[in-house]
Amino acid sequence: MKILVTGATGYIGKRIIPLLVQDGHNVVCAVRNKQRAASSYRDEEQIEIVEVDFLKPETFTNIPNDIDVAYYLIHSMSNTSSDFEKLEEKCAINFKSALESTQVQQVIYLSGITNEEKLSKHLRSRKNVEEALASNHYALTIFKAGIIVGSGSSSFEIIRDLVEKLPVMIAPKWLNTKTQPLAIRDVLAFLSKAAGDERLFNTSYDIFGPEIITYKQMLLQFAEVRKLKRYILTVPVMTPKLSSYWLYFVTSTSYKLATNLVDSMGVQIVGKRSNINELLNVQPMPYKEAVALAFEKIEQNSIVSSWKDSFVSSGRLKEDFHKYVNVPKYGCFTDYKERTITDEQKTIDKIWAIGGSTGWYYGTFLWKIRGYLDKMVGGIGLRRGRTSETHLEVGDALDFWRVIFADKSQKKMLLYAEMKLPGEAWLEFKIEDNLLKQTATFRPRGVAGRLYWYSVLPFHGFIFKGMIDRLAS
Repeated sequence: MKILVTGATGYIGKRIIPLLVQDGHNVVCAVRNKQRAASSYRDEEQIEIVEVDFLKPETFTNIPNDIDVAYYLIHSMSNTSSDFEKLEEKCAINFKSALESTQVQQVIYLSGITNEEKLSKHLRSRKNVEEALASNHYALTIFKAGIIVGSGSSSFEIIRDLVEKLPVMIAPKWLNTKTQPLAIRDVLAFLSKAAGDERLFNTSYDIFGPEIITYKQMLLQFAEVRKLKRYILTVPVMTPKLSSYWLYFVTSTSYKLATNLVDSMGVQIVGKRSNINELLNVQPMPYKEAVALAFEKIEQNSIVSSWKDSFVSSGRLKEDFHKYVNVPKYGCFTDYKERTITDEQKTIDKIWAIGGSTGWYYGTFLWKIRGYLDKMVGGIGLRRGRTSETHLEVGDALDFWRVIFADKSQKKMLLYAEMKLPGEAWLEFKIEDNLLKQTATFRPRGVAGRLYWYSVLPFHGFIFKGMIDRLAS
């Protein structure tokens, strides 16, 4: 079949596309910016990339007419604006309008389990999207999942941070809320097997793991898998705001995402039983098995997608990041250095491995201090790290930077700063004529920006010098 995948650069989208290709389908990836699509897609005959923004109707003409199935995988846990629910609903209505002018037979939507009367804002929004997607033109198949367990998922990474950093936790009472975690492998099995299955037309199913456990039990079982002894004390009084700060300072999550997760974690997420497991021959694995499987992927450095690379984790940039690729010159401060390189390929490999567990080659402890200071003033800090130790794509998160250009054939990488700054900053690495050229650019905002630049200038002198020396050697 010909299948349209929206949210193609997201956590689920990046993982389901290879499965659909493997099953013999032709896949159309709908992205807001083609630069964000995985570079491997460009060499795959079964994959077509189209630019579509479902908040901009003028882009709908890019959707092929002859699609058979479409996946609606557009979610945003980061948006806390008052009109968030209206935006999500508008996006869904626009999607439906665009798809109704095609030959699509089935739309598959991944939603959240919404069986409680009192729902969080985001669960309520997902329920509204279900209603907005209903159409007489195509059949709608809805899968509702709760906590998804897999390497790179936001819930997995937050639990990992808590368990591995805190031997003793004084935690909010919502840790006693019940849920049914589901392995990412099982989520993908349900989604991929549903494509074109007429038995599932105009149906809705809750999908969930075999155990009903609390968040506290999830943390303790995670610790068992990691062979760690952990103690958790829940306290009856901890406001949502304090809970959000607790998650924000201990884990790699952004404050916006922490706020929305706390809002959702107070709601019990237990699914309604059905025959969907038998229909699609999927037997979801237990939670501890899902955690162990996730760590196998981490140890093999084969994490396909991570929530950290989503703009959910962004401190400053949104999807129009391509506007920042042209580094400004007027009104900017720059720190430029160049070195003759001894081995071009080794230098390129070092540049593509920078940050994360590798560090910044020189003065890494100072980068860590800068990250800590950023966290203290509400920034993202260094805790996002990077998804892969050796591979980078445009749009990937890299500590408190965002990759906005990365092309090994052009021997160039450009990073944009997402830390809290009184201005904007870029860091560029480029190789020309056997020279490594390293340029840090800062565009100050007002007097505060200029004072900031001069205050960090002494540190730039040896940090950037040491970094380029290590990269070129």
